[in-house]
Amino acid sequence: MTVGFDPFLSDSILPDDSDLTPIHDREYRVRSYRLSPDRILIRGAVRDQKPPGLYISHDPDPITVHHMVVELEVSFPGLEIGRAEVTFNTFPHTTCSVITDHYKKLEGLSIARGFSNKVRELFGGPRGCTHTTALLLAMGPVAVQCAWSMRTFEAPDTGEPALKMGFNRDPDDDSWKMNTNTCHEWAEDGPAYARAAAGLSWGVPVFMRERAEKFGIEVGEPQ
Repeated sequence: MTVGFDPFLSDSILPDDSDLTPIHDREYRVRSYRLSPDRILIRGAVRDQKPPGLYISHDPDPITVHHMVVELEVSFPGLEIGRAEVTFNTFPHTTCSVITDHYKKLEGLSIARGFSNKVRELFGGPRGCTHTTALLLAMGPVAVQCAWSMRTFEAPDTGEPALKMGFNRDPDDDSWKMNTNTCHEWAEDGPAYARAAAGLSWGVPVFMRERAEKFGIEVGEPQ
């Protein structure tokens, strides 16, 4: 994979708002990086902005009111946090940033299961920064998504377009269990759970099937 350039789309993911008057913008950005075969870096940021002229009349520029950054270094495949760093770049009160070291309590936690509840327990309400804690709740699912990326990273290149991710998994692969009851699709009394528990293929996801068709790659029906 090429490094040194931004490989992701940067267009707005919100509906067109050209006929509306904006009064606030909150932006979450989370990105992950492969550090080594057994380590992942997850960076997250939250930023709140007010539009030009809202707080100071005739001010031509937007003003940032919150900007917090979180870095988590996570083991793979265990998804345990080995290092946590929190930085406050923009904040409203002089004492806001005294809480940053409190987030060192993230170190040693697993992101695989129960992470959101643990974050609320450790950093909810007066025990943390509202905006940083909200950011952490958005970062947890990204760590789980990274597991899929890490598993396909080393897949050999055949020299032509081909699906790099296999869906006919090894019968001993129980990594799917981390999805149990995380959403309606993976409810333990649902069809996806039943297929996985029986050792069957998960099927090719809709988004991958659509992209594969673009390259003329034949895949099965989505599950």
